[in-house]
Amino acid sequence: MKTAIVTGAAGLIGRGICQALIADGWTVAAFDLKPGPENTRSVICDVGEEASVQAAFDELGWDALDLLVNNAGIAGPDRGAMAELSLAEWRKVTDSHLTGAFLMSRASIPLLGDDGAIIHMVSTRAFMSEPNTEVYAASKGAIVALTHAMAISLGPKVRVNAIAPGWISDGQDLRPIDHAQHPVGRVGRPDDIAGAVLYLAGAGFVTGQVLTVDGGMTRKMIYAE
Repeated sequence: MKTAIVTGAAGLIGRGICQALIADGWTVAAFDLKPGPENTRSVICDVGEEASVQAAFDELGWDALDLLVNNAGIAGPDRGAMAELSLAEWRKVTDSHLTGAFLMSRASIPLLGDDGAIIHMVSTRAFMSEPNTEVYAASKGAIVALTHAMAISLGPKVRVNAIAPGWISDGQDLRPIDHAQHPVGRVGRPDDIAGAVLYLAGAGFVTGQVLTVDGGMTRKMIYAE
C-alpha cells in the first residue's frame, strides 16, 4: 500500500492530485482547513501553525509514508502595493507556503522510507511576475531554493522535487484568447498537475528539480504591438 499526504487538498489542484493518486492505488490523507475530497482520510490542519501540524500527524497516526505533496498556500492580498502591505499580511502568506512546507516536511521526514518523495508546489510566479505580487512570488521562490537544498540533504533516501504550475483552471467562462496565448493552445487543467505529481512520485532518477507545467508560457517571448 502506497501512502501519501496532500496539503491544500480541498482546493482545485489539491483535489485533482488526490483523485489521481487514489485512481493509481494510493491511500491519501488530505490535510486542509476544509474537509478533503471523497475517499481520502480528511485531516483538518493549518500547515503554517506548528501545533496544528503536530496535532494533524498525531490524529493521522501513520508510522510510514511514501509521498508528501506540499500544495497548501493562500494567494495573498489582491495585488496590494508593497508599500501598503502589512507585516501581518506578509507573514500570513509566507507562513501558508514556505513555513507550511518546512513544518510538513520536518514532520514527514521520519516517516519516509527508502525512495520516499516530497513534492513542493511552487509557481511560475517564482520566475516571472505581474506588478504587486511580491509576497506570493517571494514565497514560491523561497520554496524553489528549499527544494534543491532538501534534495541534497535528504538524498539518497528521499527525493525532493517541485512543480511550477502556470494558469490552471476548470472554468467554463474562459475566452478563446486565454487559451490561444498558450503555445500548447489551451489553459492548464488540474489533471495536468496531477499527472506531474504521479510522474515525480515514481521518477527514481530525478531529484532537486523544478518541473514547469505551464503550456510553454514561460518560454514565450512577448513584444508590444
